[in-house]
Amino acid sequence: MKILVDADSCPRPARELILKTAIRRRIKAIFAANRPIPGIGGPDGEFSLMELCPAGEGAADDRIVELAEPGDLAVTRDIPLASRLVEASILVIDDRGQVYTRENIRERLSLRDFMVELAQSGLGMERIATYGKKELKTFADGLDRVLVKLTKNI
Repeated sequence: MKILVDADSCPRPARELILKTAIRRRIKAIFAANRPIPGIGGPDGEFSLMELCPAGEGAADDRIVELAEPGDLAVTRDIPLASRLVEASILVIDDRGQVYTRENIRERLSLRDFMVELAQSGLGMERIATYGKKELKTFADGLDRVLVKLTKNI
């Protein structure tokens, strides 16, 4: 089992939590991004790996899908990527603790597409991106829940 992380958009506190969790649980965490992410690999490289992907739209997403196997966990806020992974029977959670499943991914993807259309029409809602202690706690709780679920299935 491994944890695959869409590192380009993953907030630093969530990445740090994933690293600590990977070391504590002795699970390999693979961070895929189009740029180097500080703190990945390094002295704890036994449990973390940085997959530096070529520049270009979707390269990191494609690499995550390539590496994913049933029994793995993926962390991403990218709903189209989550959809691809869910269809491949990969458990997916976002950096706020939301688990994506076969039951909810189509609705999430439809809502995301609608919001993109609104934004392209100039009607998009203003988003305030905050990631504080509350969001990190919700993610930590969700991460623990899904890891317990996955390790029971091994």
